[in-house]
Amino acid sequence: MLPGNPGGSGDTLTVMTFAPIGTKATNMPGMPGMAKAYERWVNANGGIKGRKLRVLTCNEKNTATGAADCAREAIAKKAVAVVGSYSQFGRAFMAPLEAEGIPFIGGYGVSPEEFQSTLSYPVNGGQPALLAGAGHQLGKACSQVSLVRPDTLAGDTLPVLLNAGLKASGTPEAADIRAAEDAADLTPQAREALADMSTSGGAAKGDGTAGARAATTPGPSTSPSGAAKGPSSPAPSAAASSLSSSSSSSSSSSSKSCVTAVLGERTETFFDAFRRADSTAHRNPQISSVLGSVSQALVDRTGGKESPFEGAYVTSWYPVSTDPLWAPMRKVISDQAFGDDTVEADDSGAQTTWIAYTVLNQVVQKFKDGEEITGRKLARTLNEASGISTGNLTPELSWRYQDMRAVAGFPRLVNGRVSFQVVQQGRLVAQLGEQDVDMTATMESAPRSA
Repeated sequence: MLPGNPGGSGDTLTVMTFAPIGTKATNMPGMPGMAKAYERWVNANGGIKGRKLRVLTCNEKNTATGAADCAREAIAKKAVAVVGSYSQFGRAFMAPLEAEGIPFIGGYGVSPEEFQSTLSYPVNGGQPALLAGAGHQLGKACSQVSLVRPDTLAGDTLPVLLNAGLKASGTPEAADIRAAEDAADLTPQAREALADMSTSGGAAKGDGTAGARAATTPGPSTSPSGAAKGPSSPAPSAAASSLSSSSSSSSSSSSKSCVTAVLGERTETFFDAFRRADSTAHRNPQISSVLGSVSQALVDRTGGKESPFEGAYVTSWYPVSTDPLWAPMRKVISDQAFGDDTVEADDSGAQTTWIAYTVLNQVVQKFKDGEEITGRKLARTLNEASGISTGNLTPELSWRYQDMRAVAGFPRLVNGRVSFQVVQQGRLVAQLGEQDVDMTATMESAPRSA
């Protein structure tokens, strides 16, 4: 491809994937790692409709400046799309992309702009769906919930949507405890969560099992009416989850207090502090977090079957990673990313990137042989396409006007489906008796959060 030519001209298709890597807060190295594995795989199999795929990667650094720099690099190198990327700083990266007509396909769903920009094509319900789903899940198990979340714009959306899910179950609004995104010590937030349990009178009942149980939920959303508490903490990364005793049922655990932390890589730090703080209080509450904040890799690293996350309920956008539907992605990782330990099939970031590139592939198939592909043409095709299949990993996707949902602040949301999982014997598995749920109606009932 000659310099200055469009990224989709001739026999090469240029795109970018960006994510934060090596920062003190949330890191998503599996997303660019998955993108490069997809590039190697698709090119080894003839490219996309005869075009060689060229994937640019960029470290977003978890800063607005970094996000803007990645967008500008995509423009400078003639990318026709940004695919499967992560950033909290939607304003920083969407403005330059919009100016050049470059579509943003399948972002992680952590920034409001991903659900507002007419050039954004989300593949999941983002943090809004996960948090609403977490509220749905925790509302069945908890009489009172404390939410520990990042003191960021993205984190501000979390309480509103969690509370919408709790409200649907008749559970009171969650206490809102904020933490600095890069906080190294989360003991003050742990103590505050325990204090909230005391004042609410909702101490958990012992169930005969040792230790706290956890329920997990993915990444950030916007702020509710509850007063802010405590300092600040990290941005989440994706699928929602909530911790609960593996032996408790909805009816028997309805008097329990629950603590959910959505803090990205700092989630483990918080629960370490929380366990120490609770070692004298012995409240043994349900605890919960987010997939992406809590992952299979984290469960493995913290003891597998003996992990403090054993029994966790997890709300996700997608099927469990052991589902046969993920077999094509697993084979690509095995064949093309065997030397890259950042790419894991259990990682919600890598999963989102895989789905985003699946969408890109399908949309490019709609172009004629030899037809020039530009960002604006790609966006136009996305706007007109219907029923894009992701191999049943999501519902069929369309971003036509009639496909948009009436979720305040998130007009581009087209897929509100979540699934429910639980950590059993050290593995994330589908939660028995829980079917996938479309959380759109719950999100529509929430106050405007962005």
